[in-house]
Amino acid sequence: MESVKVFIERAKDGTYSAYMEDVMQLPYGLNGVGNSVQEAIADWDKCYEEMKDFFVSKGETFTEAQFSFAYDVPSFLLYYAGKLTYAGLSKLTGISAAQLSQYANGYRNPSPKTTAKIQSALHDFGNELSQLQLV
Repeated sequence: MESVKVFIERAKDGTYSAYMEDVMQLPYGLNGVGNSVQEAIADWDKCYEEMKDFFVSKGETFTEAQFSFAYDVPSFLLYYAGKLTYAGLSKLTGISAAQLSQYANGYRNPSPKTTAKIQSALHDFGNELSQLQLV
């Protein structure tokens, strides 16, 4: 079974797409689209099942794959905007709220170092929350 990274990206019209960057990793290509991340992933899963059925109907061997979904920074910021504020993310990451807003709106692109900084801060926060106990 192949492990494949799938990118989630928000388009200018507000829809989301799911796609493989390395199309040569599998002997087939997939794409998912939707008005939300969940719809894009559901469409992706549907396309995967349809591709599997197609290979079986042709009597060909189908390469099974396991997918992990990854966001680009602007798509992540826009998708989670209703749950995480730029001010809150600024406190977590040390990156100004204005700069985060610029990333989300496409005025600037984060460097790989900044992307790693955001991801690390979010993972640390997630780990902290996963250990939280309320009384």
